[in-house]
Amino acid sequence: MATRKPRRFNPFAALGPGLVTGAADDDPSGIATYSQAGAQFGYRLLWTVIFTYPFLAMFQLTCAEIARVSGRGLAANMKRSFPRAIVAGVVALLLVANILNIAADIAAMGEAATLITGGNRYVLAAGFALLALFLQVFIPYHRYVGLLKWLTLALFAYVGVVLITGVDGPALAAALLHPAWPSNAAMAMMVVALLGTTISPYLFFWQSAQELEEMGVHHSQPLRRTPARAPAEFRRLAIDSWGGMAVTLVISLCIMLGTSATLNAHGITHIDSAAQAALALRPLAGDFAFALFAIGIIGTGMLAVPVLAGSAAYALSELMGWRAGLELKPREAQGFYAIIAAAISIALALDFSGVPPILALYWSAIVNGVVAVPVMVVIMLLARRHATMGSFTVRGWHMALGWGAVLLMATASVAMFVLM
Repeated sequence: MATRKPRRFNPFAALGPGLVTGAADDDPSGIATYSQAGAQFGYRLLWTVIFTYPFLAMFQLTCAEIARVSGRGLAANMKRSFPRAIVAGVVALLLVANILNIAADIAAMGEAATLITGGNRYVLAAGFALLALFLQVFIPYHRYVGLLKWLTLALFAYVGVVLITGVDGPALAAALLHPAWPSNAAMAMMVVALLGTTISPYLFFWQSAQELEEMGVHHSQPLRRTPARAPAEFRRLAIDSWGGMAVTLVISLCIMLGTSATLNAHGITHIDSAAQAALALRPLAGDFAFALFAIGIIGTGMLAVPVLAGSAAYALSELMGWRAGLELKPREAQGFYAIIAAAISIALALDFSGVPPILALYWSAIVNGVVAVPVMVVIMLLARRHATMGSFTVRGWHMALGWGAVLLMATASVAMFVLM
């Protein structure tokens, strides 16, 4: 009888929750921040994105490992380990920050679509919001996740923008070889904004929740019950997290490179929104670069809105003990889907009420700054708890980078409030 050859490990097949999470990090609000950084400071702050990458990737890996080992999401693990009032406060802040972020993203999609089509931005924004809600509620996870992966391709529009605009090679090399440390309040505030838009709490909850979805689809068990599978699973999680966060690194750099080479080089140093950046590109880089930039805003928004709404729904459902999961039908997880619908509806109402998108983005950054550090501290404590992780508690350089991410965000949060 012929023996079956072992299947060769495919690193591309390992890309899943981490890829979608990393792509969602470059949402329209993030695009606005990276565009402003490139327009205002040129190539000088590129180092911040590169510097942040290992901390972001390792922290996302930690969140994925907690879910895969324990078989529970972050909020469910927090509820078992910390006072309920603390967890409820964290989840409430996450919900507020996510709704404000969704409002900013929906408005940006409407503005970008208006630039392309000339249609009414409110009607277009409502259309995108309803489409995102319909897909998330009525498409089961095993199909929906494929759509999200395809949407990540929209990010590569910004690679095309860089190829069209080109870069100033000597200036870029000088900026990377001699990083510019913040020398004034404006530059310091931008560094804080870049860190805050890159390392965001909703990413932690989303990636851990998607690991649970993957376990359900593939009928896997927590690694605490199947330790023999741990080496292969940890390798998959590492490739997924580091690879997924590499996507956000590359795209963030491309946005900053494109706006540095065009807007900053021509004296345009103030950008309030991603759509404004696209419009400013048109006379400098041509219609094609403008169209790519605007289409990228819409594509990333369609990816980010479900992630923002979904991460809030997973967190609150786990806190309340409700059934949660995109693989479930609406009647099987009514509370979970009600949160998703409410988050998107409230965000859309904020847009129709006339709240400026830049104000929603400003306040979401503040709330994220408040919630990020305590959430990260709790996650690192969970990663060291034997009751949560069994024999798979994180240690060594993994632990060092994780706590380094906490220190980085703590410094950024303190700086944000001081500068404000």
